[in-house]
Amino acid sequence: MTSPKDFNDRLLSLGLARVSEAAAHASARLIGRGDEKAADQAAVNAMRDQLNKLDIKGVVVIGEGERDEAPMLYIGEEVGTGAGPAVDIALDPLEGTTLTAKDMPNALTVIAMAPRGTLLHAPDVYMEKLAIGPGYPTDIVSLDMSPAERVRALAKARGLKDSDITVCILERPRHEELVAEVRSTGAAIRLITDGDVAGVIHCAEAELTGIDMYMGSGGAPEGVLAASALKCMGGQMWGKLLFRNQDEKDRAAKAGITDLDRIYSRDEMVTADVIFAATGVTNGSILAGVKREPHYLQTETILMRSKTGSVRRMIYRNPIK
Repeated sequence: MTSPKDFNDRLLSLGLARVSEAAAHASARLIGRGDEKAADQAAVNAMRDQLNKLDIKGVVVIGEGERDEAPMLYIGEEVGTGAGPAVDIALDPLEGTTLTAKDMPNALTVIAMAPRGTLLHAPDVYMEKLAIGPGYPTDIVSLDMSPAERVRALAKARGLKDSDITVCILERPRHEELVAEVRSTGAAIRLITDGDVAGVIHCAEAELTGIDMYMGSGGAPEGVLAASALKCMGGQMWGKLLFRNQDEKDRAAKAGITDLDRIYSRDEMVTADVIFAATGVTNGSILAGVKREPHYLQTETILMRSKTGSVRRMIYRNPIK
């Protein structure tokens, strides 16, 4: 395991931004083309190429899937030059493949890096998630509460009415009861079609996004990425793995998870300092999408470090050769 003192997050952060930018550039040419697989593959190729230029001993712990499912950026793949600190890598080369293919908002390229052994090795199963932004007492809401109780608790903490709270939920048939219960409190709901990493990040910038809380089930790997972002931006998050069959339980065991009922806090999913980068592919509420001009591509990237709590937004103009 890399000692925190060996993890020079300040020096590595700009390299991480280049990784997410490269993936966004590569997938941009496929925006609106209707080909999800091609868009994702372009992002994967570019992200892997850039990662292998970094002076790290990196291991992908959240990636494109098991080795037999993904030829590149698979879980367990070693990346980097091998000269540098040992780190865990969590990534989603294109969060929102459908969003990209259909030219819909909030497609992102996402990557996080932390010292080796400090990111939860979440299997590719569902995770029940709950997140709120910074500035609240610890554990003011919890996964043990009903959805309505969470809304009421958050409203009380803010000195607001229940109807003043807005909750972000992934629009899926499995969430019909959740949506109905939240709406029964009078709270508003922002339904999103895809991209729950962005959905969780919305909570950390409530003044910009209007989102107070995120809840619902989505991919566990995306949960670790979202927790990485919240650790940098501030906010609280909880996740509980959900298993539909024995095969999914076996995946958890393979990832070293023995307590299948455990509820993970943000800092249990990300146990040390982390750096996080995301670049907009399509325009969204967090980041502008890739902008193509006659002689250059322009991207917007958010780059964050939990050690300092710094959040940097960068505009990158890259000449087209």
